[in-house]
Amino acid sequence: MASLPEGLLDGGLWFRVEAAASAAAVRRAAERLADELGIPERTTADLSIVVAEAAGNLVKHADEGVMLLRPVRVDDRAGIEIVAIDRGPGMADIPRSVGDGHSTTGTLGIGLGAIVRQASWYDIHSSPGRGTVLAAQVWHGEAPEPAWAAGLIRPMSGEPVSGDAYAIREAGGRKQILLADGLGHGRLAHAAAQEAVRVFLNTSAGSPLAVVEALHRTLNHTRGAALAVAELDHERAVVRCAGLGNITGTVLSPDGTRRGMVSLPGIAGHQKRQLREYDYPLPPHALVIMHTDGLVDRWTLQGQLGLLDHSPQVIAASLLREAGIRRDDAGIVVAKSS
Repeated sequence: MASLPEGLLDGGLWFRVEAAASAAAVRRAAERLADELGIPERTTADLSIVVAEAAGNLVKHADEGVMLLRPVRVDDRAGIEIVAIDRGPGMADIPRSVGDGHSTTGTLGIGLGAIVRQASWYDIHSSPGRGTVLAAQVWHGEAPEPAWAAGLIRPMSGEPVSGDAYAIREAGGRKQILLADGLGHGRLAHAAAQEAVRVFLNTSAGSPLAVVEALHRTLNHTRGAALAVAELDHERAVVRCAGLGNITGTVLSPDGTRRGMVSLPGIAGHQKRQLREYDYPLPPHALVIMHTDGLVDRWTLQGQLGLLDHSPQVIAASLLREAGIRRDDAGIVVAKSS
């Protein structure tokens, strides 16, 4: 069996889905990934249906449809997640659209209904005139609890791997997220960002300042990276952040108020000023959003009614669609406060 494309097992694989042939390619890649992860045949069959229907919807209804395929892990279990993004006409009534028999093109309209039945977990948001984002997971056995944070990494056009990377952890009573942007593009930038993730996940869960200091000390054999670490402290209702380089951080309140988080000039592994850690108020039901310069920082959620009530995956994918830059690697991570 052919091995999976390089980069799939760390950040996922993106597909442009514009024709039946590309939809079939996504399904075959999903089946290969399921085999690599040891997922049983019956669950793989469910996955094939979910991927085929999601990709088929992009072919029939969408403009600029893309799909991400990636593994997801909890403890010693593995599942597969798909994220489908389009700039199509959108749907005004999602509950009606997921019901079997409803269609906007004269077909049977069973695609979304099949996804709902076969997926272990799913979330969907649509804005009429702007498009739809679908996230779905397939697990063998019961699905884990929905994630409190999630991210997306997309390489720039023409590159096989991305120089951006993220990681999420709960350790020592701390909930922390990392976003890293390796200097430049291509494999050396990818290596720097992946090393930041490795060190982050294997370093004691100290304060964001202590973690960034450790990352700076250990990345000196790489090209270096811009990076930031944020910690959500629900008990004290604050988010703590420390960063080096061009990482944009935002605390987004439920009323739409945005508050920027500071990342100081520098390159982790090579140059820094005196690092500092900053605290910001964390209102109930707020979002902490960090992204690299592969997304413009003038994004807005205006016109995307109800988006903040959705999963971190769907929120991140919606922002990537609205603000992502094709001529750069793009990375975004979204965390939800309780």
